[in-house]
Amino acid sequence: MTDYVLEHAWVDGRVQPDVAVSIEQGRFARVGGDPAPGAERLRGLTLPGFADTHSHAFHRALRGRTQHGRGTFWTWRDQMYSLAARLDPDSYRELAVAVFRELVAAGFTSVGEFHYLHHRPDGSPYDEPNAMGLALVDAAREAGVRIALLDTLYLAAGIGTPAAGVQLRFSDGSAEAWQERADELTADLSGDVVVGAAIHSVRAVPLPAMRLVAEWADRFETPLHVHLSEQVAENEECLAAYGRTPTEVLAEAGALTDRTTVVHATHLTEVDIDRLGAAGCFACFCPTTERDLGDGVGPSRPLVAAGARLTLGSDSHAVVDPFEEMRAVELDERLTSRVRGHWSAAALLDAATVEGHAALGFGDAGRIEAGRRADLVTVDLGSPRTAGCGATPEAAVFAAGAADVVQVVAGGRVVHRAEDTRDVGTALDRVLGRLWAAS
Repeated sequence: MTDYVLEHAWVDGRVQPDVAVSIEQGRFARVGGDPAPGAERLRGLTLPGFADTHSHAFHRALRGRTQHGRGTFWTWRDQMYSLAARLDPDSYRELAVAVFRELVAAGFTSVGEFHYLHHRPDGSPYDEPNAMGLALVDAAREAGVRIALLDTLYLAAGIGTPAAGVQLRFSDGSAEAWQERADELTADLSGDVVVGAAIHSVRAVPLPAMRLVAEWADRFETPLHVHLSEQVAENEECLAAYGRTPTEVLAEAGALTDRTTVVHATHLTEVDIDRLGAAGCFACFCPTTERDLGDGVGPSRPLVAAGARLTLGSDSHAVVDPFEEMRAVELDERLTSRVRGHWSAAALLDAATVEGHAALGFGDAGRIEAGRRADLVTVDLGSPRTAGCGATPEAAVFAAGAADVVQVVAGGRVVHRAEDTRDVGTALDRVLGRLWAAS
């Protein structure tokens, strides 16, 4: 049994003082009441653990290297492909450990890894067909973050265009071959890992193959994630090929359910929004990546008003900061509407915690509540960013940053303390230095 007294804690939708918690076997055994003798006092504002609902771990290597000159998502993608061609299971595991440690240091206790880097650069499978995915799982376990491995089907360079070049290592060749490999992965992993499915996009997966992935996710009752309408060009290509929007094509494939997460959902019609809301889908916004790539601002309020559930992701790891992702949803709305007050701090905290964990298949995480997974993120209220703001949800969402996280507990275990932060940076510098030197 581990016991804490939380100086200030976000419990039952409000900040409460001096909250006693007891943790046993990775879960909250008790929240509230008198503190246990000898309980450790956590000073600051303690929040539930955050969920990074959409991550591409290897993209972290591009930070600071793609910011020169003009360009678009598509020119950035060429640079990403060049990086993707260099990784093998060993180097990917080493990189992912460092990347996931950065996530943990920022307060993320679960990550949804949208994984499509499956095979050798020429497209041939490794001796262990899931070597790259298993490397990510091993890395997450070492770093102390819970992982939902979202194994991704990726078959085409565009609608009707076969995969080529580095995309060959993303492709299983057919949906049936993907299913066979995903079945093996599911058999190999259980317990602390969720194995989910992903359709890369309507550009990269033909409609019949989408149906197979949706059926697979239904059979295992597992999360299904998909990039949706991130770019206007994607919508135009889909309309030309199918005569329907990407959302309508996914609906035809049976891919829109209350276990589906649509990522980005930036360029939607009113009909699209209604469909996603009626299905009860999760909508994962990744604001720091979306603005880095010039994607645009998605309709977060209309989606939630229609019945969708908002979650947040770091995506390309251009920034790793759950507080920045939260406030960016509101601040982006302010820029486009020139009106303040679209999202409350409480709603944004829910998006980053309980809703994000649910979208990854960890529905028993995301709240400081008896019986749930014991995840705690403690924020310094006396930093230059938070001093004088008070112990409020607004202080966390609109003032704090990842640098203010002083301790992280995941599944009852301390996985990060503030004094570890320098080591996280040192490890990233070492791993990324070797990766780029080798290129």
